[in-house]
Amino acid sequence: MSITRLQLLHPLLPIRPPSKLTHSPFYAPKFLTSTLTAHCFSTSPTQSQERRDGSIVGDLLDYLNESWTHFHATAEAKRQLIDAGFHLLNENDEWDLKPGGRYFFTRNMSCLVAFAIGEKYTVGNGFHVIAAHTDSPCLKLKPKSASSKSNCLMVNVQTYGGGLWHTWFDRDLSVAGRVIVKGTDGSFIQKLVKVERPLLRVPTLAIHLDRTVNTDGFKPNLETHLVPLFAIKPEETSQESKDENTVLQSKSVHHPLLMQILAEELSCRTDDIVSIELNICDTQASCLGGGNNEFIYSGRLDNLASSFCALRALIDSCKVSSDLSNEPAMRMVALFDNEEVGSSSVQGAGAPTMFQAMRRIVGCLTHNKVGEGAVERTIRQSFLVSADMAHGVHPNFMDKHEEHHRPEMQKGLVIKHNANQRYATNGITAFLFKEVGNILKLPTQEFVVRNDMGCGSTIGPILASGVGIRTVDCGIPQLSMHSVREVCAKDDIDTAYKHFKAFFQYFSSIDKKLQVD
Repeated sequence: MSITRLQLLHPLLPIRPPSKLTHSPFYAPKFLTSTLTAHCFSTSPTQSQERRDGSIVGDLLDYLNESWTHFHATAEAKRQLIDAGFHLLNENDEWDLKPGGRYFFTRNMSCLVAFAIGEKYTVGNGFHVIAAHTDSPCLKLKPKSASSKSNCLMVNVQTYGGGLWHTWFDRDLSVAGRVIVKGTDGSFIQKLVKVERPLLRVPTLAIHLDRTVNTDGFKPNLETHLVPLFAIKPEETSQESKDENTVLQSKSVHHPLLMQILAEELSCRTDDIVSIELNICDTQASCLGGGNNEFIYSGRLDNLASSFCALRALIDSCKVSSDLSNEPAMRMVALFDNEEVGSSSVQGAGAPTMFQAMRRIVGCLTHNKVGEGAVERTIRQSFLVSADMAHGVHPNFMDKHEEHHRPEMQKGLVIKHNANQRYATNGITAFLFKEVGNILKLPTQEFVVRNDMGCGSTIGPILASGVGIRTVDCGIPQLSMHSVREVCAKDDIDTAYKHFKAFFQYFSSIDKKLQVD
């Protein structure tokens, strides 16, 4: 959930041990995790019981542990869609679509749109969409990241989004992201990389040197204090090696040691790496916690938890051909990048990606013989669920919530309202979405911000105003939003998944019942 558009186990689920990535533009991950303490690999009947009961929590943990970056989250989503029988499209090619078909495409390796076509689709019927985002607040390497201070190699970073940056201090950090590598035939190949061992750390200052930190607060300068420590500067043993090292460092925008580590991960030469786009990532694995293992402790819950629930709901709602046999609408999931910084990018919700796809789908199914207003009528019949994590009430800061709108964990999805249109929900869209949940007796909650506080926003208003699609804003309640380590309730993940799946399965019949006086 973005604040940039504001004026502002005890683990019971076993984690698969680390393994090497297959580095390709769209690699098939092997459920990598960082190295955990021995008890994190313990097995338990809880996992098998949960999965027999239809819980997706174990699969979400796998997804989170794969998805250190928005690139990795999109790559893993792609793998799951292909495994489920969805066909990969290219935006640069002509599309050949058929009723009952399942398709998807990616953009920038960080944005994805997937859709399934109902077999009873006719021109003018709508799209039923769940939209979320793949990015989270983090630190990113600057274009020139190499620096040194006091005989230490440091890595210069820039802040991305509105993170709780003090939580990044004293964490075991590493790097992951996208790298461009020169091929043997002169081509340039985009690859994903993820260094699982801790490489970096942002140390805090000893209390003996800052006696007032506990009374006056920790107020780091984000330019000078939030610089990760990478290594001790190597000693030069001779004048020749010193001169050679000076020349090497002067030509390098990134530390040669960092480039060497990346090359080893990618099984290539250092000179073959021509560009890097890396995030700083926390190496601690996502896991279950709490007295009854009722919580999920993880980074990037905002908003990969919503993304995964939406993706899984789409896949499972059309797992067999009969699932689409009586569907008159299109089912779609759109996962965008750059929500945390306002969505104004080619891969963000501010770009016309989703609506261009809608126009192309309608045109393809009508063999480009689109009648007057066909696309516009389609959008009028469409419905968008903007899924972004919600602010659960904090038991130590209850006064930060409006007295009668305090969403609690394990109490269902939160429907977000704002009279000033920071959220796109209105009375009709909220009613329709709650009616979906009523079919399965799933609870929902309501949220409005206090009048004396600013309100964040989501991709909901961006998409709703961009083309005029009916929209509801909702989210899974969580604590520690935008921290390096967030928390939500395990049961809320399964509730969100069931609500989203029901949306795909039943919304067509519910929408028909709404009459206009």
